[in-house]
Amino acid sequence: MRFEFATANRIVFGTGTIRELAPAAASLGKRALMVVGKSDARAAAPRMAVEGAGVRCALFSVRAEPNIATVQAGVSAARAEAFDMVIAIGGGSAIDAGKAIAAILPNPGEIRDYLEGVGHGQTLPKPSLPLIAVPTTAGTGSEVTRNAVLTVPDQRVKVSLRGPTLLPHLAIVDPELTYGLPPDVTAACGMDALAQLIEPYVSTEANPLTDALCLDGIGRIACSIRRACGDGEDAVARADMALAALFSGMALANAKLGAVHGFAGPIGGLCGAPHGAICGRLLPPVTRVNLRALRQRSPGSDTLKRYENLARLLTGRADATCDDGVQWLEVLCTDLGLPPLGAYGMSSKDLPEVISRAAHSSSMRGNPVVLTEAEMAGALQAAL
Repeated sequence: MRFEFATANRIVFGTGTIRELAPAAASLGKRALMVVGKSDARAAAPRMAVEGAGVRCALFSVRAEPNIATVQAGVSAARAEAFDMVIAIGGGSAIDAGKAIAAILPNPGEIRDYLEGVGHGQTLPKPSLPLIAVPTTAGTGSEVTRNAVLTVPDQRVKVSLRGPTLLPHLAIVDPELTYGLPPDVTAACGMDALAQLIEPYVSTEANPLTDALCLDGIGRIACSIRRACGDGEDAVARADMALAALFSGMALANAKLGAVHGFAGPIGGLCGAPHGAICGRLLPPVTRVNLRALRQRSPGSDTLKRYENLARLLTGRADATCDDGVQWLEVLCTDLGLPPLGAYGMSSKDLPEVISRAAHSSSMRGNPVVLTEAEMAGALQAAL
């Protein structure tokens, strides 16, 4: 047995921990680029606190999932003002943009030099600027991952900027910041986190540390996602979802993902659907196809036992089968109102392109079984 585990330099979790942002920022520098999401209002109080601690802040808003132009604009703004740190407050889009800006700022060249797939894939030679990540949704776990997902519009694809120095200096996870999120956002983010816990648990690089995180997180989401969607002020449910999302980021950063995320990148690039909604709709059919392929080609696989463990956690039944787990996921998608992928403009004619791009993704290499093109097409068709 051999595995590695890396995460943010420091993680602070708990209700009210946002109050630790200002003194932490003051210990890192004097000029901060504060990267925020669609809602500047969520960053108003933290910005005031940080400035009250003697750190000058300038806001940089990320209104949609970040692309390379967004990151380049942030880099240019930061260089013009000689900022010495980045604070990212928001959902996965804001945090990924903040991580990418902090990584590119000290390094030569352009962002395409360092992108996977569509760029040159060079290693970032210099460490990122100090970065504090503060999630306001419970989904991506980006506050503890070593990559930033960016859209490349001219190629209609999402790719990663990746490197060990993208791990934030500090992650502050305060469940209170997720209170009041709309049910559709809560649902999509929660399904993203669930996929990021299930896929590492059955991946080709699962390990005992990530297993523990995945099992704990899956149980929390199974108990709390419906409650969090139904009552945005449910403190226990919100804490469960925030902690599960944190665990999902730690898990995916240290054990590979799978076909759900292998497909999600190309689909997001093609039709612009929210990442979490894509993952949620894909999770049941991909799980069903994986089970069928394992039973046919590797009936003695230990992964089938792992799927049984998942089914018992999800359903709360000691006698649950793998298929019961898939059915539970299907019912959950219906209960949460996740639309089929066809609602975002995807159709059967897009399947060959999605399959071709997904086949070369790093996530697909973690899938517990190598899927044929026909199997991949079947899973995608079921999500339409």
